Amino acid sequence: MKKIFLSISLIAFVSAFAQEITLDKIYSGYYRGKGISGIASLKNGENYAVIEPTGIAKYSYKTSAKEGNIVDGNYESYIFNDDESKILLLKESQPIYRHSFLGKFDVKDLKSGKVLSLNNGNYVQEPTFSPDGMKVAFISENNLFYQDLNSEKITQITYDGKKNSILNGLADWVYEEEFGHAKLYDWTKNSDAIVFVKSDETEVPEMYIPIYGKQLYPSEMRFKYPKAGEKNSIVSAQLFRLDSGKIIPLNLGNFKKYYIPNVQKTAKADEIILITSERIQNASDVLKVNTKTGNVQKLFTESDEKWIETDNVTLEFLDDNSFIWGSERDGNRHLYCYDQNGKLKKQITKGNWEVTDYYGYNPKTKEVFVQTTEKGSINKVVSKVNIETGKSTIVSHSDGTNSANFSGNYNYFIETSSSATKPYTFILKDGNGKTVKELQNNNDQLKKLQGDNWVAKEYFTIPNEAGDQMNAWIMKPKNFDPNKKYPLFMYQYSGPGSQSVSNSWDAGNGLWFNHLVQQGYIVACVDGRGTGYKGTQFKKVTYLNLGKYEIEDQIAAAKWFGKQSYIDQSRIGIFGWSFGGYMASLALTKGADVFKTGIAVAPVTNWRYYDSVYTERFLRTPQENAKGYDENSPTEFANLLKGKFLLIHGTADDNVHFQNSMEFSEALIQNKKQFEFMAYPDKNHGIFGGQTRPQLYQKMTDFILENL
Repeated sequence: MKKIFLSISLIAFVSAFAQEITLDKIYSGYYRGKGISGIASLKNGENYAVIEPTGIAKYSYKTSAKEGNIVDGNYESYIFNDDESKILLLKESQPIYRHSFLGKFDVKDLKSGKVLSLNNGNYVQEPTFSPDGMKVAFISENNLFYQDLNSEKITQITYDGKKNSILNGLADWVYEEEFGHAKLYDWTKNSDAIVFVKSDETEVPEMYIPIYGKQLYPSEMRFKYPKAGEKNSIVSAQLFRLDSGKIIPLNLGNFKKYYIPNVQKTAKADEIILITSERIQNASDVLKVNTKTGNVQKLFTESDEKWIETDNVTLEFLDDNSFIWGSERDGNRHLYCYDQNGKLKKQITKGNWEVTDYYGYNPKTKEVFVQTTEKGSINKVVSKVNIETGKSTIVSHSDGTNSANFSGNYNYFIETSSSATKPYTFILKDGNGKTVKELQNNNDQLKKLQGDNWVAKEYFTIPNEAGDQMNAWIMKPKNFDPNKKYPLFMYQYSGPGSQSVSNSWDAGNGLWFNHLVQQGYIVACVDGRGTGYKGTQFKKVTYLNLGKYEIEDQIAAAKWFGKQSYIDQSRIGIFGWSFGGYMASLALTKGADVFKTGIAVAPVTNWRYYDSVYTERFLRTPQENAKGYDENSPTEFANLLKGKFLLIHGTADDNVHFQNSMEFSEALIQNKKQFEFMAYPDKNHGIFGGQTRPQLYQKMTDFILENL
């Protein structure tokens, strides 16, 4: 009898143990969700394409049924030409930085079946069809080329491209990272000219990163990296006309021209738009280039007393060459309509909410389709707005986070939606938001999680000392007892315009947080001043003092939590990655009396070491604002460290250099502060590869269990 009892107990124990979210399950892919890859609407408005293992498949919007493969084979991505008679197929790729990669591409003529290997099958960057579909431009070894698809002839446009020196039509490291794209050229609408940006990075200081590998002597990664206050690439705009084969430098002498982050065609045959900016990034010129004459005309200047986000440009030209522009000028990000000469016609969207994405314009109904925060800053909805009346109609779910991929005629769209309690769902809807068919859900994923005692986030707001209400979420143990005191583990990112408190499915750290909750911790997150989607006043108050108000708000939030009956104020920890790691480092120094434990992964510890475009946007240069740099650097406060601190960094981080953690470590050492440090050999800012992530998260988990 006793023996049977023990067996039953053992079974019960094993069963209970199995009902947990474990690191092994997380990193085995046990909870991995399903998605739909490479959705793109076809021009007819009746079909859409997706990437499947067998090829690029075509589906009907009306029936949601598969109508066969457009192309058979296994491809990473694809691009159609304008009339969809040809398709550019990415066969294999090699990543370079965040957005850039080398790729081998085929071009297939869908009518004749002819397949051409672009650039004779050699690697290229940023291939782009000409609007007439007869040519493809591309970049190889920093030079710009185009290939005629009929004759297969390759024409070299530039000859001076050189690694770490001259780039043609291609962004340098800092442009790519901070302006959000690698391509810096475009065709004219009539396919007879290309306007491109030439970047001379010869004088930009070079970064040297050792790569250890398994070789006897480490190799070296070298690239140009302009740190705050240092020399940037000298950029110029160039016009190449196919008929003459000549390159004409464009005269930008009368305009803001330190940065040229955007090149885009208009609705007219012989026009290209350049968006330029001065170094301090508080004003941008929108310029129109006549590609027949080379004449450059300013349409208008977008200015702000603090900064302009040229990395997040909304600009679409309509058939009459009027255009839609996104701006924060009224205190929230909204859309404006201009005539073809750059004269403001009207503000399209208004209200105490923001346009967070732009999908396009339907000329038949005179409606723009957008993603907005109309239903609160933590939610994203899809709406259509009549540009004449301003009437807005929500066509997606009214809560959670929703995005859309519209058909060419806007009669249908595929809605991607999620919330804190619902994983990603893909639903086919008509243009008015009526459901046609659910294409994909993740009910199985949710069922697995619920079976392992998963808990959802709860949303609320917390006041800061300035009187703002900060968005927050909290995760409590399933058997939460309000009379018990729990240790608190805080997560945040806190970077300018970011959002960590959103009513969306957390496909990042969410499962790990659940694992910690099951170990008896409460996990919480607060978006303080500087974060996005609550208006420019809340976001831009950090100007010239990056880090000051952000850490004040994290400290205030921790103190608020500490006053709650269910929180043990002597056991509050904090974690963050990148900017969040910077915050965690400040929390354990400036906030040493509040935080017992902190983990900083890949942190900036001195803004003097970070790149020029990002840092100067918010702080200006160290030469102009030394105080703003030094008074908000954790290295300056190393003497204040009290709690248990874990510092983590990849040695090959090209973004936030290992140098940051080395300097902070030295400051802590010279102040006789004990801390733990983990270096990941040859890992970049993401710190992944092989068993790296499981090892990393086990290390952080063990540190929390031992010290919080």
